[in-house]
Amino acid sequence: MKFPDNYPPAERLPLIDRRHGHDVEDPYRWLEDPADPRTETWLKAQDRLWQDGAARLPGRERFLARLTELRDTGLVTAPVWRGEKRFHLRQSTSQEHPVLYCDDRVVLDPMELDPTGLTTLDDWQPDLEGRRLAYQISRSGDEKACLYVRELGTGTVIDGPIGGCRYSAVAWLPGGEAFYYVRFQQGVHLHRIGDPDDIPIFTRGRISYGVQISPDGRWLTISAGGPSGNSLWLADLAHGDPAEPRPRPVQEGAHARTAGAVACDGRLYLLTDRDAPRRRLCVADPEAPTAWRELIPEDREAVLGAFTLLDGDRLLVSRTRHAVGEIAVHHARTGERLGTVPLPGSGSIASLTSRPDGGPEAWFAYTDAVTPAEIWRYDARSDTTTLWSSAPGRVSLPAVDSHHIEYASADGTPIRMVVVAKPGQDGPRPTILSGYGGFGIPLMPGYAADSLAWVEAGGVLAIANLRGGGEEGEGWHRDGMLDRKQNVFDDFVAAAEKLIADGWTAPGRLGIWGESNGGLLVGAVLTQRPDLFAAAVCSAGLLDMARYHLSGLGPAWTGEYGDPDDAEQLGWLLGYSPYHHVERGVDYPATLFTVSAADTRVDPMHARKMCAALQWATAGDRPVLLRHEPDVGHGARAVSRSVGLAADVLAFLAAHTGPGSDPA
Repeated sequence: MKFPDNYPPAERLPLIDRRHGHDVEDPYRWLEDPADPRTETWLKAQDRLWQDGAARLPGRERFLARLTELRDTGLVTAPVWRGEKRFHLRQSTSQEHPVLYCDDRVVLDPMELDPTGLTTLDDWQPDLEGRRLAYQISRSGDEKACLYVRELGTGTVIDGPIGGCRYSAVAWLPGGEAFYYVRFQQGVHLHRIGDPDDIPIFTRGRISYGVQISPDGRWLTISAGGPSGNSLWLADLAHGDPAEPRPRPVQEGAHARTAGAVACDGRLYLLTDRDAPRRRLCVADPEAPTAWRELIPEDREAVLGAFTLLDGDRLLVSRTRHAVGEIAVHHARTGERLGTVPLPGSGSIASLTSRPDGGPEAWFAYTDAVTPAEIWRYDARSDTTTLWSSAPGRVSLPAVDSHHIEYASADGTPIRMVVVAKPGQDGPRPTILSGYGGFGIPLMPGYAADSLAWVEAGGVLAIANLRGGGEEGEGWHRDGMLDRKQNVFDDFVAAAEKLIADGWTAPGRLGIWGESNGGLLVGAVLTQRPDLFAAAVCSAGLLDMARYHLSGLGPAWTGEYGDPDDAEQLGWLLGYSPYHHVERGVDYPATLFTVSAADTRVDPMHARKMCAALQWATAGDRPVLLRHEPDVGHGARAVSRSVGLAADVLAFLAAHTGPGSDPA
C-alpha cells in the first residue's frame, strides 16, 4: 500500500554540538519544544498525514473488531490479605479500568472518580488492620500520582492529596495513623494522617527508593539504588520515635540487587543476586542483619523470582526456567526442596501471595498464550492446586502452536525465541518480531489480544529473549547494558535472520515492533539493518541517546545506558543512537512512531526528531508516519484506547508485510 510522500516541511538546522571530541549533529532540536509554534504546526500536519493514511489501511476495522472481542476477558488479580480482609482488583468485560475490591465490596472505581476514563489507579496499600487505604491516582497517563487516604468503613477520603508519589511504596505503621512513603527520587518520608508537614527520614540523592514493613509493624526495610545495584537498611521501630528510625545497613555499596523483608517467623529474608546472577535466598537475624546465611542456593538454570512463607515451615519459591514459570516447595528452616506446586500449564507465574501470618494457603496468577490471567490457590495441607478465580470474560480463541527456538547471536551466544503461529501453515508469512532487552526485565509468555489477532489472521509472532533482559538472570542483564548494549541489537538481528533462514518469513514480510526501551531497540536495528525489515513500529521509544538524560525519566537511566556527560560513555551511546545514524538516500522500512503527549517517562520529542530525520532521509516510497495521542501517557490507559492503538499498529504492519507489500 502506497502513502503520499509529501511530508510536512521540517527545517533542518546546521546545529552541531562539540562534546568530548565528538561532533554531535542535532538538526531538529527545535522539535524538542512542544510549545514552539513550528512544532505545533508540524505536529498538526503529521496528524493529518497519519489520519489520511490510517483511513486507507485495509485491515483496520477488522483488527479493531477482533481485538475488542479478544480483550473482552476482563481481569482479576491475586488477593492481598489484611487479617481476614481480602483486597484484589477485578475488571469486568464492560469496564474500562480495573476496580479495587475489599472482599466482594467495591472500594474504588476509577470511572466513578472520572467518567472520561482518563484517571487511573496507579497503586494502593491497605493498612495493617485493613481499616484504611492509601491509594495513588494520576490523570491522562502522566503517572504523576497524588496519594490519598480513604476510610474503608465509610468510603470517606480523610487525607490527601500528597504529591510526588509516582508509584510510591507505602509502609503503614500499626494503628493506621501514620505511614512511610517514597517521594519520587526524594527519599523516604513519614506522614501522619491529617498533618500537612511530612518528615523526611532517609535520603541518599536522586535515586530509586523502596520501603516495606514486617507483618507485626516492628521492622522497617529501606532500599535505595539503581539498575546495577542497591543498598539495604533495616530499622527496629519497637523502641523509638518513628520519625527517627535509625536504620542499620544490611548491604551497602555492593554491585548487586537485594530485596529484604522480615517475615511472620521473625527472620530477615534476603532475595539477592550477590554472588548469584540467577539469585539465591538468604536469611539473617534482624538483630544482626549483616550475618547472612544461605537458605536456598542459586539454580544455575532458573531465575529465582519470589517467595512466600506458609505454616508448618513451608516456603514457596517461584522461578522462571528459560522464561517458563515454576513454583517449588522448600523447608523454611533448612532450605531443603520438598516438592513442586502443581501448575495448570507451561506459562508465566506472578503475584505469589499468602496471609501475613502465614497460613496453609497461597495464591498466584497464571497465564499463557491462550489463557487470560487467572488466579490459582495452593493448599499445603493437601498439596493441591485449584482454580480460585478465572478471568471474568470468556472469548472464542484461535488454535495456535508455540515453538521454542534456540539460535546463535553474532558472538556465538545462544539466544532463545518463542515463535507462535497457526497450526498447519508453512512458507514465508507476514511476521512480527518483538523484543525488549533492558533493565533486567524478562519477556514472559502470556495472553495478549494483539498477538492472537495477528496469528489468527495468518501472521507469525516471534518474541526474542534478548540480553539486557532478565530471562536468564542478572548476568544476562549486564551483558546488554552500558558498553555492551550493542549485544541487544545483535541478538535481535540474529533472530530476524533465523526467522528468514528457517522459512518463517522473508525480508519483504518481516515487521518489528517495540515499546519504550523496546522502541530504542527498533530504532537501532532499523538504522543498522534497514535491508532486513519491511516495516517497523516504534512506540514511545528512546531515540536521541545524546540528550535522553535531559527529559522524562532519563536522568534515572544513566546506570542502564550510560551518561552522555561522560566522555567514554557518550562514545558508547553515539555508537548506536538511532537519531544520529539516519543516513540520506537509504530505503528505510515503512515506519510508524506512536507517541503520547502526556508521557513523562520517555519524552515524545524522541519520536518527533527521529520521524523528521527519517522523512528527510528515506530514498524509498515506504511511509514514515507519526501517530500522536494528546491526552494519554506511558502508563495504564482505558481498554478502548489500548484496543484502538493495537488495531492501528497491526493494520499498519499487515499493510506492509502482507500480500502485495513492498519488497525489502
